[in-house]
Amino acid sequence: MADDKLNWAMPVMRTGYAGRALVYAIVSGISLFAIWHGEEAKGTSEALSMVERSPFGLVALWVVALGLFAYMAWRLVDAGFDLEDHGTDAKGILARLGQAVTGLIHGALGGLALLLIFGSTDSGEGSKTAFYLAKLMSWPFGEIILGAVALVTMGAGVYYLAKAWTQSYRKKLQANRFTLHWNRLLQAGVAAQGVSVLIIGGLMGLAAWQHDPQAAGGLDKAFGWLGQQVYGQVLVTAMCVGLGLFALFMAVNAVYRIIPRLKDPDVMSLATKVKQMADGA
Repeated sequence: MADDKLNWAMPVMRTGYAGRALVYAIVSGISLFAIWHGEEAKGTSEALSMVERSPFGLVALWVVALGLFAYMAWRLVDAGFDLEDHGTDAKGILARLGQAVTGLIHGALGGLALLLIFGSTDSGEGSKTAFYLAKLMSWPFGEIILGAVALVTMGAGVYYLAKAWTQSYRKKLQANRFTLHWNRLLQAGVAAQGVSVLIIGGLMGLAAWQHDPQAAGGLDKAFGWLGQQVYGQVLVTAMCVGLGLFALFMAVNAVYRIIPRLKDPDVMSLATKVKQMADGA
């Protein structure tokens, strides 16, 4: 039975997923454009900086910032009210903490968009990520802390890959013509996100192991690492396309996601529909 008192959370959820979809679409689109023109794929901060310099850039950044803050609000509300019924056992608490941390990370990206809007970003040379990681490594047990963060990040990557393999996300998507017939694209998008997060976590771990903060970073470093492999350009292009499909997955969640505590009992999930079809119902 849906909890009508929490219906206000639904538009926050839809806006948040739409904002996250927009960010991944921007990163994917700008990176593919850069590759087409013989340049390197772009990370999130670089992609947003390019948006800021484009016509209507400030409008786009405001939309991105508001969407990301909405996603942060959604994840914090989701975790606080347990809207997805994770429960209060150890596994449920861990899942809800993960939701809150994910929300805060995306809130930080929203803050980056605001900094670009108000022209307050540091224009100096060098990687800000490497700068802050160097600070972290200078702390007592700093490398151990970074190593632990790397393991958690890699765990998140494995989670996305498992989610793609088992297609467990279908339990939280409405069954309709689109989700049923375009599921393979959604699956590919979730898998691409898993690969990118796994690489980012692995590079963090390498940075901790080698005491080299320059080795770690976000999507930009992940693209750079992929580009150094055999058929690197093909791999980077495939990753960019995959992240574009993850943007599609986020957009589909914005429209068709099922929230257990807000669910209409007449709405069928994609997982249930597929099972019925398999059983010949």
